[in-house]
Amino acid sequence: MTRTDSTAARRVIPGTPVFDGDAAQKGLGLNAMCYSFNQAANRAAFVADEAGYMDRFALTDPQREAVRQRDVPGMIAAGGNVYYLAKLAGILGLNVQDLGALQTGLPIEEFKAALLAHGVTERSVAP
Repeated sequence: MTRTDSTAARRVIPGTPVFDGDAAQKGLGLNAMCYSFNQAANRAAFVADEAGYMDRFALTDPQREAVRQRDVPGMIAAGGNVYYLAKLAGILGLNVQDLGALQTGLPIEEFKAALLAHGVTERSVAP
């Protein structure tokens, strides 16, 4: 089967943005910037001059606005991958549960309770 357009056979999960090849292309600058935060010097450079640091990675206007507003769903809509965004979240004092709460629109305590409610409650017993 030959795909002639990027929307052919696209996976749709209601209420969930799917990170696919199109999203990866769209978010290239944002994700590259977040990946750069693996180095302490880059984290410090971002904190010192956010706008200048975003310039280095040619972020789009929607990406820049989402970063300025600390809008995680906006960053994801602009092609951000949550695994790379976690690097930025650390600079902002957020953890992965905070990101999940922001993505779902739930207060952090409700998000944590939802995680626990959906967790596996059975335990394996050694023979």
